[in-house]
Amino acid sequence: MRRQGARIATAVTSAGLTVGLLAGCGGSDGTTLNWYINPDGQDTLNALAEECSTDDYDIAIQLLPASATDQRTQLARRLAAGDSSTDLMSLDPVFVPEFANAGWLAPFEGDLAEQAVDDDVLAGAAETVTWEDEVVAVPQWANTQVLWYRRSLAEAAGLDMEQPVTWSEVIEAAADQGGTVGVQANRYEAYVVWINALIQGAGGDILDPDTVEDGRDAEVTIDSEAGAAAAEVIAQLAESGAAQPDFTTSNEGTSLGRMFPAEGPGSFMTNWTFVYKNYEGLIGAGGGPADEAEFEDLGWARYPQTVAGETSRPPIGGIDIGVGAFSDDVDAAREAALCVTSPEAQAALAVNEGLMPSRQSVYDSPELQEAYPADLLELYSVSIEEGGPRPKSAFYSQISNAVQSRWHSPRDVNPESTPRRSADFLEAVLRGEALL
Repeated sequence: MRRQGARIATAVTSAGLTVGLLAGCGGSDGTTLNWYINPDGQDTLNALAEECSTDDYDIAIQLLPASATDQRTQLARRLAAGDSSTDLMSLDPVFVPEFANAGWLAPFEGDLAEQAVDDDVLAGAAETVTWEDEVVAVPQWANTQVLWYRRSLAEAAGLDMEQPVTWSEVIEAAADQGGTVGVQANRYEAYVVWINALIQGAGGDILDPDTVEDGRDAEVTIDSEAGAAAAEVIAQLAESGAAQPDFTTSNEGTSLGRMFPAEGPGSFMTNWTFVYKNYEGLIGAGGGPADEAEFEDLGWARYPQTVAGETSRPPIGGIDIGVGAFSDDVDAAREAALCVTSPEAQAALAVNEGLMPSRQSVYDSPELQEAYPADLLELYSVSIEEGGPRPKSAFYSQISNAVQSRWHSPRDVNPESTPRRSADFLEAVLRGEALL
């Protein structure tokens, strides 16, 4: 999942220094490889395209729409028509199974597969690029959510943030201190991210993981104790004074401004890794910390527990690079995909854009150790390693829309009825007995 509506400070000069470590050198009069990218990190991605071009091919950037859903639609239309000009694709991990199942992705085999998902790749990221025992894409950057908060707010509430905290504790602490809890609860994909993480944090899943790759025959398991526990968290926030005014339409960007309000104690917020660089780039500029001292009041902790004592399962997202099965030069496209996902490329994306690596070695690199606090880097890598994926299904788009339709509005979520209603509808959608 990618972040939307956020302002990220981009250091283009730093991009040049970091990306300059790449082996490729741009410029050719031959093949052009089209790389369809999402809007995140465009400056660094353009630099990567130039650096990874060779004497044999040039990589040309083609920009996809901002919405993940619109990105999927545009790419799916091209690939369904056998488009040979779709060479490289930046894919949200949840769309990889659908594209692979349709035969739209050229697999990586042998040594190339080993390079794509060697032991350096974090488990949560590596899991997103396999389908039916094949490596069908390469992890470029990985995303996860952590709990961001004002240290002064947590201290005033008496929360020990060195220990695991529950959603219930966070909501109560914010409400007691006049603060808020920022989430993503609009009717869109990030709301499913929240629901899925809550359910997995209670020991359950939307679909049975052992049957999820069975497609329409997968077992729906959202109507469970874990589903009810997830609904209880959403209902508690909806009914509390900690819900932000735009709760039912909230997204990754809307809650950012409430962390450092002109008045008030600030907030707790679950959000993606881009947050740190976002606020760092806004110091004294409005919309963020007023000064360095206020920026130092920004804290971070592992994603909250759904159930006390049950280890949380932070969301997994990011971008995987796929190669179009109908490309005129699949071999060149595979080579280019490995280049734009190299450790040096991942370091550049992290330092310049706040888009974190899928490889552990990059977290340990001097570039990242200088750019981020060491404990934040460790939190990111552990959260990606131990995080929970959304259902890995070729029918994920239908699954997501079915869940959204029964869990939205979050103010109407009921632990006694919502999981059951969503299970009934999701089963009917998968079986072809109901339309979205």
